Amino acid sequence: MKMDIELLYFDGCPNWEEARGRLAEALAATGNAGTPIRLRRIETPEAAERAAFPGSPTIRIDGTDPFGPTDGVGLTCRVYRTADGLEGAPSTADLITVLRLGRDPVSHV
Repeated sequence: MKMDIELLYFDGCPNWEEARGRLAEALAATGNAGTPIRLRRIETPEAAERAAFPGSPTIRIDGTDPFGPTDGVGLTCRVYRTADGLEGAPSTADLITVLRLGRDPVSHV
């Protein structure tokens, strides 16, 4: 199953690299190792508006944010609900769930 994976981020957020690593682990765990992760740097508030960027890191799978919807857009760090509490990136387990099921693992438990 070919997927379009996009990771949106801005340079001021340290969590996007953790998200990229966890996403690569989740892709490998679901039999999708080698699927390209397209990095998209958002550099200005105007670019954030145009991209409907709710914060860094944002992961879109086939154009959809499986952890959305969120309120607002801008150059801010995003927070995710995980089984271990709030984190700056989705957990590997949550990413595996969205890759397999295509939905937010927290709101659909």
